[in-house]
Amino acid sequence: MSVRRVMGAETEFGVLATGGPHADATALSTRVVTAYAALVRRRLGASRTTAGWDYHGESPLRDARGFTVPREQADPSQLTDAAPVLTAEEVAAEAIRENGPPDGPTGRPQAVLNTVLPNGARLYVDHSHPEYSSPEVTTPRDAVLYDAAGDRVALDAVREIAADAGTTGRDAVNLYKNNTDNKSVSYGAHENYLVPRSVPFDALAAGLLPFFVSRQVVCGAGRVGLGDRGQRPGFQISQRADFFEREVGLETTIHRPVVNTRDEPHAERSRHRRLHVIIGDANLSHTANLLKFGTTSLVLGLIEAGAVPDLALADPVAALQSISHDPGLTTTVLLRDGRELTGVQLQRHYLEAARAHEHAAGGPDPDTREVLELWAEVLDALETDPLSLADRLDWVAKHALLLGYRERDGLAWEDPRLTLIDLQYADVRPEKGLYHRLVAAGRMRTLFGTEEVERAAGLPPEDTRAWLRGMLVGRFPDDVLTANWDSVSLALPGVGRGARIAMPEPLGLTRADVEPLLSAAPDAEHLVRALAAARPALVHTGSLA
Repeated sequence: MSVRRVMGAETEFGVLATGGPHADATALSTRVVTAYAALVRRRLGASRTTAGWDYHGESPLRDARGFTVPREQADPSQLTDAAPVLTAEEVAAEAIRENGPPDGPTGRPQAVLNTVLPNGARLYVDHSHPEYSSPEVTTPRDAVLYDAAGDRVALDAVREIAADAGTTGRDAVNLYKNNTDNKSVSYGAHENYLVPRSVPFDALAAGLLPFFVSRQVVCGAGRVGLGDRGQRPGFQISQRADFFEREVGLETTIHRPVVNTRDEPHAERSRHRRLHVIIGDANLSHTANLLKFGTTSLVLGLIEAGAVPDLALADPVAALQSISHDPGLTTTVLLRDGRELTGVQLQRHYLEAARAHEHAAGGPDPDTREVLELWAEVLDALETDPLSLADRLDWVAKHALLLGYRERDGLAWEDPRLTLIDLQYADVRPEKGLYHRLVAAGRMRTLFGTEEVERAAGLPPEDTRAWLRGMLVGRFPDDVLTANWDSVSLALPGVGRGARIAMPEPLGLTRADVEPLLSAAPDAEHLVRALAAARPALVHTGSLA
């Protein structure tokens, strides 16, 4: 067992117009994606906008429990593969035209709602939020790095729009890496993990429910207010906990389940399952993010090995919210066997099971050892002195800041100034965001420096198929028409109607696989012909259907 597996992150950013708080959020999100696409185009010297998204092969209504929801019974928010998405894009584009869109390369308005980036990521408008979906990686550290790269993408988009606003007089737009507007709306910070299809989904759900309910104690983002509208005073550990209503289900925006059942592997279906995790908070802390990805990967390994502890909860949804509502960490939740455990104690059981399994297997690899040691260190501190983790965990850092303001100014938890501080923690701008100011002051530990994050925002990871996707976009931006997670389509004048490169295996077409071909190719057509000779089953020419 190891923390190493294919994984990735998806972050929806909160969006506001600085001078127009009631501006249409979908239109603002379109400005964000359009601005960053224009920036990438300039950096690459491309003549047109970078590659769009190919919806071919997406199956958002297929349920891992063995059925497909009829389209007419699905909520419109679930139809991320066709018309409703396009309708949202059309509405956003119209709003952009009405409000004065940024100019395209020909001087005409050119709104961009979906684009693939040179680091292999996807940036797009998801309903009313800009979303960054990271490229596939194989370690928790790389998951943290490429998630942080998405924060850099968001910052660059904000700065690009601010520069435009300075010359046109239009409102600037700002982004927040948080999960709720405190007015009943929540937006996601999702994770994805590749698991073998041979593992029964019921086993995954049973093993993950107590883990997901309790892992907020190490990776919650913290929030002012209780309830989906923050209508009750107080502070809680998780931004998302109060928005979940079910244990298991397919939905992601309504009736949210703790364990999501979407069966959309973006890989060879007979071999792989993609676990789509929607329960997490958006983390800025590198430590919290490393624990989120690392511990989840370890628990998946326990489930795959049949070694996960039996910690079934009597009421997982109620337990999720009870743990979140107690930053003192003393609340216990009832297990089906009659035991009562705190969130930290639940996490401790998973940690000990992971340690025992690694010991039996001959000891952990370095990536796994790092996560196990950090997990133990953080759980020990949570049991003895939680505030000592203010330099490592988001919810503790935020709680410490708010307690300081409360003590200094005599503020009650319902004071709106505390809600503003909560929001300011998540501001992506280094000069404004409280998280970034803590980092600058040396009061928040990081795993990566600014230069490493900037590099990850421009270059793909080397050990997954994201390498080929990102390098094609970065090297041949004018030839790549569309891409998705498992294919790239190119327009090539010398290859009939073009070519589609299939990428069914996430661990295939890595730098080691294709760098020799890429280095020798003067253009995309030569690369495609060389790849077709080396891997004929993966290259389809003459059709872009």
